[in-house]
Amino acid sequence: MSIIDVKNLYFKYDNNSPFVLKNISFSIEKGDFVSFIGHNGSGKSTLAKLLNALLLPVSGKVLVDGMDTANKENTFKIRKKVGVIFQNPDNQIVASIVEDDIAFGPENLGIEREEIKERIDFALSAVGMQEYKDKSPMKLSGGQKQRVAIAGVLAVKPDVIILDESTAMLDPKGREEVLKVIKKLNEENDITVIQITHYMEEVVNSNKVYLLSKGEIIKSGTPKEVFSDEQKIKMAGLDYPIATKIALALKNKGLNITN
Repeated sequence: MSIIDVKNLYFKYDNNSPFVLKNISFSIEKGDFVSFIGHNGSGKSTLAKLLNALLLPVSGKVLVDGMDTANKENTFKIRKKVGVIFQNPDNQIVASIVEDDIAFGPENLGIEREEIKERIDFALSAVGMQEYKDKSPMKLSGGQKQRVAIAGVLAVKPDVIILDESTAMLDPKGREEVLKVIKKLNEENDITVIQITHYMEEVVNSNKVYLLSKGEIIKSGTPKEVFSDEQKIKMAGLDYPIATKIALALKNKGLNITN
């Protein structure tokens, strides 16, 4: 069974507003690395909140490991299974010491103290932040803060991590740090990754990409399949990754580019 199933999803914020998402359907298997790309206003971040039951569909269904997000009895279980990393790490950091911040989630779940310590060690090790355990998060770089935010989600032991534009406020070095951590978690810990982004070069590690425009999925497939559809990329108001631009330019010059 899929870890995430979305069926004929429609969503709008109030009765007088247009639909933000329309007729959205897809499935995500455990261990997948999936990216949703689209221009600002395409509905990407709204979709992230629907997958975590922060928002509920107007119609259609969102199922997380078979649990319907619309059933309030499932909300707590769903949010343990699906962790979200938002754009600004400062909005997710709640403690003045890194270790205390990582402990916040497990403590609220009623986890025993000894297990919390084990989870803190695991989470900090996974994101490469062990040496900052006793530091103040406010003294860290943007990339380091985001890694602490990821560790805080990891300590809850989710099956799925959603990155909602999580690198948008970072410099190139910070973005590289975060993406390296996420790739490692996907490959070594079998954590399902759902990445919401408008940075095209960030989707190369995905096994599937969904292209959104005006609240609808207009293209899906491997990164190569999606980026090969020049018309749909332009329709979505996006630009190609640099590597793809170079490949297209060479192809237009008569060179046979196959990869």
